Amino acid sequence: MESISPAALLGALRWRYATKKFDPARKIPAETWSALEEALVLTASSTGLQPWKFIVVTDPALKQQLVPASKGQVQTADCSQFVVFTVRRGLDAGHVDRHLARMAEVRETPLESLGKFREMVERNLTKAKAEGRLDIWQTHQIYIALGNFLTSAALLGVDTCPMEGIDPLLMDETLGLTGTGYATVVACAAGYRAADDKYATTRKVRFKAADVIVRR
Repeated sequence: MESISPAALLGALRWRYATKKFDPARKIPAETWSALEEALVLTASSTGLQPWKFIVVTDPALKQQLVPASKGQVQTADCSQFVVFTVRRGLDAGHVDRHLARMAEVRETPLESLGKFREMVERNLTKAKAEGRLDIWQTHQIYIALGNFLTSAALLGVDTCPMEGIDPLLMDETLGLTGTGYATVVACAAGYRAADDKYATTRKVRFKAADVIVRR
């Protein structure tokens, strides 16, 4: 694998910001978007369970319908792609079975050889459910995907705006997710900044490294 330079990485991260105004005329090229979708697929998750679905909205009419669920944030309508990050509620044995079947397929190994792994995963899920933290645990996973998406987009020169200030229930209703077992947690607009977005040149404010990094 060919790595990028530290300077290129930091340059991309310093360039990105939560874009407040997108250029609705600019669309993300198909090849670039395909790579970003694959980045979502490749996101790490606890025990590899991938407890999510990513709803990619490009239809202009549907994006406009999602503006109220985004509490009026116009980035939802003006961006190129609007991604809704949903998590699987009440993760169960059926989901584990799907994961193990895919693992056996990809690694070309007998499903029976994964018995101990299955026991470990189901034990963890049962414990988390008994402690009332199963859905919380899975919800935390979705933010790994969001962070991965933001960084990947920046490296490809694509602007993003993560949105947690949304109405998840209304978004579920608008997208037809109600009753499917998947629920909206967070969303992210992706596209290209408008030339007159004043926030593009606003200095990024972060604490000094010495204030947030502790070396032992």
